[in-house]
Amino acid sequence: MLDPKGRVILVSGANRGIGRAVADMLYAEGYTLSLGARDQAALARISEGWAQERVHLARYDAANWVTHRAWIDAAAARFGRIDGLINNAGMRSSMTLRAPDENELDAMWATNCKGPLNLIHCALPHLEQSGSGRIVNVASMSGKRVRNDHVAYNMTKFAVVALTHAARRIAWDKGVRATAVCPSFVPTDMTAGTTAIGREAMTQPDDLARLIATVVALPNNAAVAELLVNCRLEDML
Repeated sequence: MLDPKGRVILVSGANRGIGRAVADMLYAEGYTLSLGARDQAALARISEGWAQERVHLARYDAANWVTHRAWIDAAAARFGRIDGLINNAGMRSSMTLRAPDENELDAMWATNCKGPLNLIHCALPHLEQSGSGRIVNVASMSGKRVRNDHVAYNMTKFAVVALTHAARRIAWDKGVRATAVCPSFVPTDMTAGTTAIGREAMTQPDDLARLIATVVALPNNAAVAELLVNCRLEDML
């Protein structure tokens, strides 16, 4: 396992839900973190009491590429290196083929696909320089199979899985490893209206964070391309 001391990890959407659980977990394990989100006040609250030499806060708006480059450059300037990127920020949609909405679809692509793609692009030189750079894209089981009519969400999560494999290929020889983490139901704001399963039966954010932390710490010769995490039995698994 890689030693977390001195390793710098960026986490998008770190202000709540899975992102916050991941940030808390990685900080507790000794990583230095740069946290990105639109809600700067929330980032300040969750990092209150943390050692200031191990934390950096930045504005990240998936739909605004200017914020991507600014975040990467600021984190690299602050710490001198970037060793990992957790693309967690995302949005959901219940749009179906029977009622398509172009504006909603564009927003989904901007947040769930184009944002992670460009953030990886901006961070890639630093991750390659690390020699053991790590990319974790929080996708979804909805990126592996379709069990509902939410076509926009399903499409974007399938795309995130494809993006992960593209990232694995392009920088493998320089030690960069990318993983698509695909959870099913997690009790966050995104699943607040879900009635298919009780929230206590869902995969808990802390447990998902533990899995992500493990992936980040694996050596170059133990790479995991896709990690499917379910809270109920599915035939495909």
